[in-house]
Amino acid sequence: MADVLIVWYVIYMILKLIHGTKAVQLLKGIFIIIIARIITVYLELNTIGWLLKQVIDYGFLAIIIIFQPEIRRALEQIGRGKFFQRTSGQEEEERTRLLEAMKKSVSYMAKRRIGALISIERETGLNEYIETGIPMNAHISSELLINIFIPNTPLHDGAVIIQEGKIAAAAGYLPLSESAFISKELGTRHRAALGLSEVTDAITIIVSEETGAISIADAGNLYRNLTIEEFETQLRKLWFGASVTAESASKWSLRGKRNGQ
Repeated sequence: MADVLIVWYVIYMILKLIHGTKAVQLLKGIFIIIIARIITVYLELNTIGWLLKQVIDYGFLAIIIIFQPEIRRALEQIGRGKFFQRTSGQEEEERTRLLEAMKKSVSYMAKRRIGALISIERETGLNEYIETGIPMNAHISSELLINIFIPNTPLHDGAVIIQEGKIAAAAGYLPLSESAFISKELGTRHRAALGLSEVTDAITIIVSEETGAISIADAGNLYRNLTIEEFETQLRKLWFGASVTAESASKWSLRGKRNGQ
């Protein structure tokens, strides 16, 4: 029993290690070929079965040749005792990249008073709001986020929705909050951010078009007038659960209901 658990753990760590790399697509291809080979044996398709057998027999040699650099690096990691530590390191590296992209884009837009609305999915699914926008399925970068919100472009009006570390959609519509406690100085973007935070656990970032002020809405609360450093700290805390040493924003506790600026 113990050896089975060890094997499954090693397989799990390998899958986490290759997650998001081109090796994942290769692995899917291998599974398809193996399943096809089983089907040919069952249906007695001898010619196709023979061809698939040759692919399987010589395919592993081809994989070793194609992925020789990756295999060498993995063996080096094992030799250094860092094989099982690499995944957490990759995750932290990706978190840092995402935060830096968000920080750079928000800073750029705030300085130029470019209005923006960015919602980040957590546990509660945002598919119903993604469907209201333009599908993108794009990697997050500061350049792309900035271009989306440039005024008078097709995608600038509405919310960008981030799902599983990617930009799932742009120009999405969010539910406006109907809370009577929201300040009249807050526009549609803030009402939309609060509205979404009241019905989901999403984090929403707002850049005011009028003042360039940066805010974050979460769980019916609005963290307003953040400096770029406070924004980064608060976003890391809410998105990735990192600890924060000090409170960094004026917070409004607002409970309400539904929609967008």
